[in-house]
Amino acid sequence: MAKFRELAPDIDIVITTALIPGRPAPKLWTKDMVEMMKPGSVVIDLAAERGGNCDLTVMDEKIVSDNGVTIIGYTDFPSRMAAQASTLYSNNIRHMLADLTPDKDGVINHNMEDDVIRGATVAHQGEITFPPPPPKVAAIAVQKPKPKAKELTPEEIRANEVAAFKTQTRNQVGLLAVGGGLLLLAGMFTPASFMSHFIVFVLACYVGFQVIWNVAHSLHTPLMAVTNAISSIIILGALLQIGSSSVLVVILAGLSVLMAGINIFGGFMVTRRMLAMFQKS
Repeated sequence: MAKFRELAPDIDIVITTALIPGRPAPKLWTKDMVEMMKPGSVVIDLAAERGGNCDLTVMDEKIVSDNGVTIIGYTDFPSRMAAQASTLYSNNIRHMLADLTPDKDGVINHNMEDDVIRGATVAHQGEITFPPPPPKVAAIAVQKPKPKAKELTPEEIRANEVAAFKTQTRNQVGLLAVGGGLLLLAGMFTPASFMSHFIVFVLACYVGFQVIWNVAHSLHTPLMAVTNAISSIIILGALLQIGSSSVLVVILAGLSVLMAGINIFGGFMVTRRMLAMFQKS
């Protein structure tokens, strides 16, 4: 009830449906909650036949409170919504017939083992079958409680951190040693120009990985978008080639300018939109 009172000033429409067989409907939307609502708000009380869930509900009437809130207490909503009620009813009948004809050949298969069909059957083969037995419910095995994790002492936590650091350092040193050996082997059989470009490429991959690895996952998309935009500096090379005397080179350069331009502007647009999601409006 405290939560209802907290939300009442911000709610435009309330639909109450709480009914208890043979007992008055519980009061869920009190007079003070109605008084907190904005003028023009609406309360639809579907429990009006049992006194209503709202304090101000009048059975079979529509009233307006002093602060301009409309409270509807009609008990004949199905007849007031004939089209919708007919649609819902016919939809249920269609699904019932689909259950009765599982082979989709129009032949009724009255399977009394089916809980739905059995529950809807009043008489079958000359015998009264109502009321139906309780539906079969598969029992769910009770899960054994998971053993509570052992709380580590500060010394154990420190020891685990040291062990993890040593393992990580060992792996990194091993990778560097293997990479250095492969680089040395490549330098023995490749021209110097290739090695200079290859070293720049390897360093770029390493730096890029380290930079992205330390960025929050939620920022990966804008980071990659702006990286694409910055990397499109290659548009300068395409611009230089547009003045070539070869028609093929001019066509390829023009396409390169187009694609690099899309990468530049698209990258910055995506970055701007993504970063705007993290700003308070």
